[in-house]
Amino acid sequence: MNKALFYLAVILSSAPVFVLAQEDQPDLYDSAGEFAFVRIQYDSYYDGGYYGGPWATDFPAADENFLRGVARLSNVRVMSKPLVLRFDDEEIFNYPFLYALEMGRNGGISLSPAESENLREYLLRGGFLLIDDFWGQQQWDAFYRDFSQLFPDREITELYADHEIYHTFYDIDGPQMIPGRGGRRGFGQAGMDIASNHAIVDDDGRIMVLINWNSDMGDGWEHTYDQWYPTQYANSAYQLGINYLIYSLTH
Repeated sequence: MNKALFYLAVILSSAPVFVLAQEDQPDLYDSAGEFAFVRIQYDSYYDGGYYGGPWATDFPAADENFLRGVARLSNVRVMSKPLVLRFDDEEIFNYPFLYALEMGRNGGISLSPAESENLREYLLRGGFLLIDDFWGQQQWDAFYRDFSQLFPDREITELYADHEIYHTFYDIDGPQMIPGRGGRRGFGQAGMDIASNHAIVDDDGRIMVLINWNSDMGDGWEHTYDQWYPTQYANSAYQLGINYLIYSLTH
């Protein structure tokens, strides 16, 4: 892992969160930007016919909108287009922040030995993985069955509102339930209306993996410009995402 990426002198703006108007897309991109959004492509047990697999949900609109939000709401220099990599790709070591979603769908994530080994090394070297958008006990169990074997000697622990990750840029009152586009205001999916965040930490207490359960940040980003999607949830998605990003760049 390029350690320089983890000790950036990140200068943050004090701009409040607000949803960008569609025409308000700042020209703040940089082909050599310090932040590139990397989405992980992975195999599920049952991928057949699901638009290439659950990993591609909301792509690329969610990723591109989040990059716009980071450029607009902070002084972090960003690349304009997201990348798609797999866990066994050596290129992941060039990027401190990885994003994956819907890992509890279609039977859960199926990791090869090479993917597990490379991901484990990436995380122990200082990398950060954000897992988003899966709902209910059944999807949790499908996800947990295989992913918990990545670090069988480390527990997946719940995070609470006093953890520093909720206060790195915005002060946030802990996990936020962000509904998907098809959900009703204030209601989640699979009968779940309360979000929780869980983590795998290293020996120094640094979060290596953050698991966003019963919440859909990706839809909050994707539907930034959708008049039918409640602004409050899009705002929450940007607040959380930027906090997680700043944490990954500074820890």
